[in-house]
Formats: sequence, C-alpha cells, structure tokens
Amino acid sequence: MAIPLTPHPAEALILARVPQDVRERVSRLRLMIFDVDGVLTDGRLYYGEHGETVKRFHALDGFGLRMLHESGIEVVFMTGRDSPTVSRRAAELGISEVQQGVRDKSAAVTALAQRCNVELDAVGFMGDDIIDLAAMQRVGFAASVAEAPVYVAQAAHWVATRPAGDGAARECCDLILAAQGRLGGYITSRTRTTITAGSSPQ
Repeated sequence: MAIPLTPHPAEALILARVPQDVRERVSRLRLMIFDVDGVLTDGRLYYGEHGETVKRFHALDGFGLRMLHESGIEVVFMTGRDSPTVSRRAAELGISEVQQGVRDKSAAVTALAQRCNVELDAVGFMGDDIIDLAAMQRVGFAASVAEAPVYVAQAAHWVATRPAGDGAARECCDLILAAQGRLGGYITSRTRTTITAGSSPQ
C-alpha cells in the first residue's frame, strides 16, 4: 500500500492529539507486541464449569490488529498466562507469533527482536502491569491503558483513552497506522468497496 504525501483527514485528526516525539517513535515501528489480559481483554477471568478460562475480546481491536498485520508490521501476542483461547483468537486474525507463559517479557522481547532482525527502537509493546514494565522500558514505543496502575502508565510513551478489551488496542493500532500514513488507505479502499458492492461495512 503506497503512503500518500498528504495525510488523510482521519490520520490528521488522530495525530493532532499526539506529541511529536511519540509520532516519531511510532513511525519507526516494524514489530508491535501486545499483552493479552488487561490489554486485549478487560482483565477479568471467567472460569467455566470444568475450570476452563473464558476471555472476552472486542471486534474493534481485532480489526485494528488485522490492519496492522496486513500493513507489514509484525504483530505478536505475549502473555504470562497459558490459554487455548488466546491461540484461537490469534489464528482468527492471522497472527502466527503467540508467546504464552512468559515470565520474563523483557528477555522474550529482546530475543524476538533479534530473531526478527528488528532493532529495539523499532519495536513497540503495549502492557498494563508490573510484569510488562521491563519490556516497556526496553522498546522504542511503550503503550498502556487507562486502567493500568499509575506507575505502569507513567512508564508508557502513550496511554489509550478507550478501556482495555474495549477498543484500547484498536486506538493504538490506529495511531501506528496514522503515523505511518497507512490508515487513510484502508478507509478509502473500504469506502470504495462498500459503495461498489452496495453493502454495509462489517
């Protein structure tokens, strides 16, 4: 997807609220890592009758993650827990790199960046708790959610305004795409497709 010289109005709207130093950090990203519980979900854990864990994901976040992946940015799920639900959600979105049961996320992020041949200043991490702090301090772009403890949010370069599991990750994805001049292309192409097909967007 070619990057236009003039920002799309939606991109300009998003970037107008973001400091220049954050825009520059986000514009370099090639690899974006998301914690799961408390970022892609609301952090609540629901246990079924047989002890299975149920997690609640949001379609808004899912489409943002898909756009990010399709734009050429590697998207990774990294969580301290183990859950088949996370693997299933990643598979639905076409995300192949899922790391579960990770206790040292800083080391895992460093190893992943080396394996992907990506400098750490081109890596982003979105987390919400103490286990995420070291990784957030290691990457070029650290993001968090409004519900995070204050000392975690303060370690982030940017904090979402939408709730975790309810559009926070989508807000982050839109920011990245806007800073890299790619969001407008999705909006334009989807609008044209909708008009041509005569149907409503999903």
